[in-house]
Amino acid sequence: MTARPDRPLDPDLIEHLDELLAATGRIARRHFHGELQDLVPEDKGGARGYDPVTEADRDIEALLRAGISSMAPGDRVVGEENGESGPSDASRTWYLDPIDGTKAFMTGMAGWGTLVGVVENGRAVAGWMDQPVLGETFSAVHGRSTVRRRSDGPEAFDLHVSGCDELSEAIMYTTHPSMFGDDGGLRRRYDDLASRVRLQRFGGDCYAYCMLAAGRVDLVVESDLNPYDIIALIPIVEAAGGVITGPDGRQPLDGGTVVAAATPALAEQAWEVLGADPR
Repeated sequence: MTARPDRPLDPDLIEHLDELLAATGRIARRHFHGELQDLVPEDKGGARGYDPVTEADRDIEALLRAGISSMAPGDRVVGEENGESGPSDASRTWYLDPIDGTKAFMTGMAGWGTLVGVVENGRAVAGWMDQPVLGETFSAVHGRSTVRRRSDGPEAFDLHVSGCDELSEAIMYTTHPSMFGDDGGLRRRYDDLASRVRLQRFGGDCYAYCMLAAGRVDLVVESDLNPYDIIALIPIVEAAGGVITGPDGRQPLDGGTVVAAATPALAEQAWEVLGADPR
């Protein structure tokens, strides 16, 4: 079960965040349905490979950062595009990824979302993933993992993982195998893992983790992640009954290589193939 914050998030703060996500959703939809050249994509990857950032990324993060800093001035904020702001010794930190899956966003695919995660005293305790084109907001607050869909009205529906506990029966997602490198031991072990599951699919970015929480996917395995890529998704998976760990068996707050699974048994089998002991 996901950890609960030491200072429960105030209902007014949660409501304000919902309003912020409604506003960022309007920005995202306008750019998503516009012309590619209007996104003004720039490559920030350099030698690490193509890593685009767009005007939409910048505008969404700026809006979220300003809104969160206004409603929780004592908290720290860390964003993908503009780094850290707020007190460095704050007990609560908000992690922002304005568009997780910018490559999907640029190419007109829906497997992306806006991520907002909360870490308090060393634990990820709350998270949101908003997909405004599909009209879905996945969240985990106070230990409950839910999805709200605009097409269904304001009601939130609880999320539950599949319960799959056998690797041979698992449906596994990875955004792209290149995140494991072109050669070396980790890539070989990842390919071995992929050969053992029932079905392997690529793509999805943050959306794959939400489908794991919804019971449609059993296993998500990725590498080379940053903290803002994963922190919002940890509570969503955990509160739905799943597990999500790094090689040390702990919440992967620093990113890196991550296994998200429907059950502890499935996660253990995946880590055994990847070459790490999660216990």
